[in-house]
Amino acid sequence: MTKPHAELKCRQRAEREGWPEFLALRVHRALSWLDRAERCEDDDGRFVFLWVAFNAAYAADTGPGPGRMLEARRFSDYLGRLAELDGQGRLAALVWRRYSGAIRVLLDNRFVFQPFWDHQNRLPEGEDWEERFRRANVAAHQALARHDIAAVLSIVFSRLYTLRNQLLHGGATWQSSVNRAQLRDGTAILGDIVPVLIEIMMDHPGELWGEPCYPVRDAEARGPRRS
Repeated sequence: MTKPHAELKCRQRAEREGWPEFLALRVHRALSWLDRAERCEDDDGRFVFLWVAFNAAYAADTGPGPGRMLEARRFSDYLGRLAELDGQGRLAALVWRRYSGAIRVLLDNRFVFQPFWDHQNRLPEGEDWEERFRRANVAAHQALARHDIAAVLSIVFSRLYTLRNQLLHGGATWQSSVNRAQLRDGTAILGDIVPVLIEIMMDHPGELWGEPCYPVRDAEARGPRRS
């Protein structure tokens, strides 16, 4: 069962002194955004706050790169690693017991498939979007059938990443009626999966999680005390 922010925060306070610096910072930041997401009253805002929490947990500053593809590769690698570390099967339980239906609906929604929008914008990447959509969904349903949790999460988050881009780049109206279904399902999925990802990281403080983006430096460290 997904644990709320308050329970994870209590554990973090009890254990953080024994954690490596970068894990402690990642978890601290991710939990702060998870807290804000839980207190948000609309799906648009909650989705954004949950994605920031996800970003705080996994993102690393690796220098300039080819943008969208590199970012997708980063969180795909991260999700695969967390799936391997999840000895309790928490992620699998969420995917197959709680959200299998919502995930299938999300996968069949072309509006969260980036090549569809590339086609609308007359970009070369969108020329064969329908065939790519078909192939991607075949691969996704095969991954669901064989219980390949890493592959399923990677595909699901790639669709949620498109939804994230729509919101953060101003490609959607706040509380618009045209994207409610995918936003409602996406927010629910993130709301349960992100706390589990944070908890798995807390379970494995000995893993190398890498330096996060914008690590705290000396001048910043003299600012407000963290909670």
